[in-house]
Amino acid sequence: MSGWLLILALLLLGGVLSTLGDRLGSKVGKARLSLLGMRPRRTAVVITVLTGSLISAISLGLMLLVSDRLRTGLFELDQLERRLREGREALHRSQSELTAAEQGRQQARSQLTMVEAQAASLRRELAPLLQQRRLLEQERDQLSREIGAKDADIQRNRQELARLNNRISASAKELQQLETNLIALRRGDVVISSGQPLEIAKVRIEKPEQAKVVIEALLRQTNTNVYQRVLPGQTPNRQILLVPRSDITKLEGILSKRGDWVVSLISAANVLKGERQVVAFPDVRRNRQVVKAGEQLATTVLEGDERSAEQVRSRLNVLLASAYNTVQRAGSLASGLQFDAASVNQLSNALTNRPAGQVVQLQAVSLRNGDLVDPVAVELRAVPR
Repeated sequence: MSGWLLILALLLLGGVLSTLGDRLGSKVGKARLSLLGMRPRRTAVVITVLTGSLISAISLGLMLLVSDRLRTGLFELDQLERRLREGREALHRSQSELTAAEQGRQQARSQLTMVEAQAASLRRELAPLLQQRRLLEQERDQLSREIGAKDADIQRNRQELARLNNRISASAKELQQLETNLIALRRGDVVISSGQPLEIAKVRIEKPEQAKVVIEALLRQTNTNVYQRVLPGQTPNRQILLVPRSDITKLEGILSKRGDWVVSLISAANVLKGERQVVAFPDVRRNRQVVKAGEQLATTVLEGDERSAEQVRSRLNVLLASAYNTVQRAGSLASGLQFDAASVNQLSNALTNRPAGQVVQLQAVSLRNGDLVDPVAVELRAVPR
């Protein structure tokens, strides 16, 4: 029910009850009624008071009946005030906490601003450090590559040293043989050494019957050559070359096959000048290519501190020895290497006068294709590293 309707109802009810109370009091007064031994006038007053009280009670009861707010305000006002007071205190605390939170947030924002400024400063300081680290990593990678190249050079030098050691061993054996020959030379003139090739021939066999003809021609030619060495000035009118019949038979069996062959007759012992016979044994192998034009036969490295003429010549000699060792391992029967001495001297001078610290790779390169008996021509080259 709205407030205006409630007020209107109370006014009407109050008017009705007042009229009824007044009439009731008038009747009691006229009737001269007495209540509880009181005088009629006092009884009328009491009735009037009771009627007023009844009006107030009925008005209050009606208001309480129809208005929830009035009931709440009348009976729960203290509780509501207590709650309101507690709410205000809670609001005050919340405002205090909010103020503290705002202050904390401001501090946090200030700290965040300081941290961001420090982060920006650290980024600026970190940028050159990162650049320096990248440069150091590039230098490290470069050093790793250089170390790898040095390791490869060391490995090649070790291999070259191993080959040279083998060559030295072979040279030691040759020296021993030369010492033996020297003893023989002191006792007489050695014109043919043990193991020396007396004749080397490259032949092509098309038919099996050619084998015998080729062997006879080779024996005649070799006999003539050794005759001139052992008995110079005399006419080669007899056979002083002795080859075992079993070796000749075996040689005929091999040469009965078609193909290109290389046949050698090799001295079996030292032969002094004036001796009457030379013992030899044959060696035969299929002819094949042992070197190709442009083939790199050997390499070595001339370090930056090797600039004296003696050091350069030593490196070039090592390179030539290594190249000759390579062609010998490949099966070449050549007695040495062919090279242009003038070009080698020119290269030696250029290497001696090169810039200080420059590392050079030396190469021995074959100039043309070569078979087993062909001479091996080489060219020495220098490639800066």
